[in-house]
Amino acid sequence: MARDDKLKLGTFVYTFGFHPAAWLHPESDVNGANDIAHLANVAKISEAAKLDFMFFADSPAAAIGHPDALARQPTKMNRFEPITAITALSMVTEKLGFVATASTSYYEPYNIARLYASADHISGGRMCWNVVTSDHDETGYNYNREGLDPHADRYARGEEFLDVVFGLWDSFEDDALLLDRENGVYHDKDKLHQLDHKGEHFQVRGPLNIARTPQGRPVIAQAGGSERGRELAARTAEIAFSLASNIDKNAAFYADVKGRMAKYGRNPDDLKIMPGIVVNVGRTREEAEARAQEMVDHMHPEVGLLMLQEFLETDLHGADLDAPFPMDRMPAKAKGSEAMFAEVKEFVEQGHTLRDLITHYARKHTGNGLTGSYMEVADYMQEWFEARAADGFILMFPTLPASLRDFAELVVPELQRRGIFREEYEGSTLRENLGLSWPENRYTLARSAAE
Repeated sequence: MARDDKLKLGTFVYTFGFHPAAWLHPESDVNGANDIAHLANVAKISEAAKLDFMFFADSPAAAIGHPDALARQPTKMNRFEPITAITALSMVTEKLGFVATASTSYYEPYNIARLYASADHISGGRMCWNVVTSDHDETGYNYNREGLDPHADRYARGEEFLDVVFGLWDSFEDDALLLDRENGVYHDKDKLHQLDHKGEHFQVRGPLNIARTPQGRPVIAQAGGSERGRELAARTAEIAFSLASNIDKNAAFYADVKGRMAKYGRNPDDLKIMPGIVVNVGRTREEAEARAQEMVDHMHPEVGLLMLQEFLETDLHGADLDAPFPMDRMPAKAKGSEAMFAEVKEFVEQGHTLRDLITHYARKHTGNGLTGSYMEVADYMQEWFEARAADGFILMFPTLPASLRDFAELVVPELQRRGIFREEYEGSTLRENLGLSWPENRYTLARSAAE
């Protein structure tokens, strides 16, 4: 069945680009990690291309690993706190949305509710919270913990955390602000509500001392391929960042998660499945391949080992790069993303060497990797979109702004020519541009039901 909606696209942001050697690219701004002008340039290119949002990943800790590798890979060693950054970037854009990652493991619900509501007001309704529970040991050491809490404990805390934040965002009903100067009444006392939450992990009285935001509440994004993650996405998420590596796997993920939404009273159109995809594009396949290989050639082997060790949380130093991956060093199960772990394990079980895995992970380590001409990239996206394997893509550009600019100049016009991507923004808020419904206030709904 033909689709009557449009493809959704977002720019994934590490400071210099997704590739670990991106800061070495001749067009990168080597000072960009501490200069908001660099990210503002990325935001302006994204908005001119009519992309939906910029997506900021985050880890509130410096990476751990071999010092020689850390000295060559700045991504986690020097970068802005994302909520601060996106609020600043909203001042130099008008329609582009912003997604910022913040962990339920290391914030309190009231902090998150207030931070994102404030940013949503400041931006005119263009903010999204990417909900994570954190998956690296080094983060816990900065927050009064000895490493990472168990996966089940982090998810239980995260689920309750999200419910509390939703409750706080409903503190003011949509029309609670009377602003009645004549009678001196600022808000309707009957439309401001105290939450009084008492749960296993949190005790939060409320209310939140900021009114409902221009899009009702910030959009919610989530990544997670586990059973519990899929269920949480079906219940709460509006953007799901998937990690499957092929169209059949992602179509199954798409159908599975959207198929769970009805029991929560949700419309499947209110969740956009958006795989993360590494994109190397050129006018020809040969040009794209040359660009991809150039970045791989820039990457020092120590950096590749650091990437794998960080994800697998295993020691790979001293292993023979040209021998098969040492399976005795492969963990029995994932400590972080289960979907990503399965991708890595499947690759090494095919007998590839450690050096092969370094190259593979550098080009494809968050799921899909796509290298080709602008026509091939557009064909790929159209196929996934029309097959309902994706509602869009989170674009992981190897270098910023160079790879983003290539995509904007080559692929976007082709997608527009095919009629599957917008030529103008549909509205002024992220929720409108994504085609998401308005989140009804729980207290307003209860009043309507009682009447």
